[in-house]
Amino acid sequence: MNGDPSDWPVPGPLLARIESPTDLRSLPPDKLPELCAELRAFIWETVNRVGGHLAASLGVVELTVVLHYLFDTPRDRILFDVGHQGYVHKVLTGRRDALHTIRRFGGISGFLKRSESRYDCMGAGHASTAISTALGMATARDAAGETYRVVAVVGDGGMTGGLAYEGLNNAGASGRDLIVILNDNAMSISPNVGALSRYLTGIISHPHFNRMKADIWNLTEKMPKSATFRHLVRKVEESVKSLITPGMLFEDLGFRYLGPIDGHNTKELISVLGKVRDLKGPMLLHVQTMKGKGYQIAELDPQKYHGVKGISPGSGKVEAPKSHLTYTDVFGEGVVRLAHEDPRVNAVTAAMVDGTGLVRFALEFPERFFDVGIAEAHAVTFCSGMALEGQRPVAAIYSTFLQRAFDQIIHDVALQHLPVIFCLDRAGLVGEDGPTHHGAFDLSYLGCIPGLVVAAPSTGTEMLGLLRCALQWTEGPFAIRYPRALVPEEEMPDFPDPIEVGTWVTLRPPTAVTFLAVGSMVPVAMEAADLLATVGVPAGVVNCRFVRPLDVAMLASLVGADRRIVTIEENSLVGGFGSQVARWYDERPGPARPWILSLGLPDGFVEHGTRGKLLELCGLTAAQVAERVRAFAGTMGSETGDVNGRLAADTGERW
Repeated sequence: MNGDPSDWPVPGPLLARIESPTDLRSLPPDKLPELCAELRAFIWETVNRVGGHLAASLGVVELTVVLHYLFDTPRDRILFDVGHQGYVHKVLTGRRDALHTIRRFGGISGFLKRSESRYDCMGAGHASTAISTALGMATARDAAGETYRVVAVVGDGGMTGGLAYEGLNNAGASGRDLIVILNDNAMSISPNVGALSRYLTGIISHPHFNRMKADIWNLTEKMPKSATFRHLVRKVEESVKSLITPGMLFEDLGFRYLGPIDGHNTKELISVLGKVRDLKGPMLLHVQTMKGKGYQIAELDPQKYHGVKGISPGSGKVEAPKSHLTYTDVFGEGVVRLAHEDPRVNAVTAAMVDGTGLVRFALEFPERFFDVGIAEAHAVTFCSGMALEGQRPVAAIYSTFLQRAFDQIIHDVALQHLPVIFCLDRAGLVGEDGPTHHGAFDLSYLGCIPGLVVAAPSTGTEMLGLLRCALQWTEGPFAIRYPRALVPEEEMPDFPDPIEVGTWVTLRPPTAVTFLAVGSMVPVAMEAADLLATVGVPAGVVNCRFVRPLDVAMLASLVGADRRIVTIEENSLVGGFGSQVARWYDERPGPARPWILSLGLPDGFVEHGTRGKLLELCGLTAAQVAERVRAFAGTMGSETGDVNGRLAADTGERW
């Protein structure tokens, strides 16, 4: 889709009138199904052309419409967990005409973002956070004497995360007015049970029923042994409900459970939510939806249509797969090979089977494959238990999601010197998913943990060598971080011998200027060295495939007052590889200390856009690096200036 407005999808006549939820509320209820059909078509056409998260958004069209129809947003707070399901919300809250820019540099975010709209009351990119945030909002509301409503919309996938249950436990005990909507797009319930449940929900959500219940309880207070009698009434109610509803877990946590109801029936949603809206105390409404609703190809394969890069016009199919291998592909092949060789190898992931490249492993070794759901902290401690009993678990988790298990890495793995292998996919800048998903901090948060080996491959062959090295390492945990990028090899490389821990590789002999490059920045350093050579500045390049431990022999060989070292990494400069190198030299003071220039990601949150565009924004293209190093080497005037300084000035509040 180009920049010509005539090329953008056109909203239907009803949707074209909706500039805000206020416009939505002016429609009669019988017009909502028609509006939902227009919304679904608009999102389908737009996202298939520009890319984005599709199936989840198609599944919550009716639910999102009814929420904004019944609740006084933005005064009432609606929190969407994760944000995959937030596209309909964006369209209804003034961003309809910007939907074609979603996830593009300078366009709207693919997730919820507070700076983007006053309707986005909570930023969301990681799962299971909405309930805890909603309770915090409700607590602040009550302290301020306000009366607005707070609603958390959580997918059934988000409910696999431990944080969701911590929030439920605390919210239920608080007794505060709070609504949690469980958007269930996976559970299958038979029609008979569903009909009974809808009937029961209609009764227990009706104000007359709740008034009658309150009157009965008040009456029992005046009777002898009223506490015993009231306890008996409650037990009878629980027994009846437990026979025909699956919600007693939530009831025991202190929530009033309602449902399940049809999440694609606007009339039923309005009826039930309209009553739930005015009930007191913690409420949980169980809503059943279907991912990809309205388009059979998406309904039949919601995983494939969870996120799309775009569809060829008229084909009805996702674009053909790339011809080159990714680091994820190489990891997937490598861990399968290791599992064939060693029966102790197990693979663990947190709801990212396909994204981490473990589909084949799951098929070939189902008894040694474990998807624990959106529960990274549990995944890490689960791996520690396996390692304690002699297994060799490989935890394949995105860099940004492993942040959620920092304490478990320290307390349950590193402190006990357990040989758990961490494989961090999506390290560095991931592109269109933006700041919630950039793996910008793993070299920093892993680099401070004693006894943890941290490595980063620059090729597919090196990736396999590090995997074999990690399996042979038994002194403690071993982490391998790699980008969302292609490997240099055209075909799957052969498995090499294991790489020796803590060793670097000289790609170009060190000179007065030497690059110390990590992982994805090795090819950038090589290209920058080529550019420098054309202007008479020879530069050495060292592949620093281990960030921890450092290759101290190599560092010692670079000592010299006339030496200039350039560290380059796709990680935050704060606490990253450059900091580790500078610290090593700082602990060995003397007149021969080399000059050090550290290049990496800025001290801030990088926005969304293509990975190439973001690397340019951060000054990490080969040409930009060569410019910085040329100035650093003293062969260019001060007019070159400081790229990072210009970035900060040019991008303003971006950082």
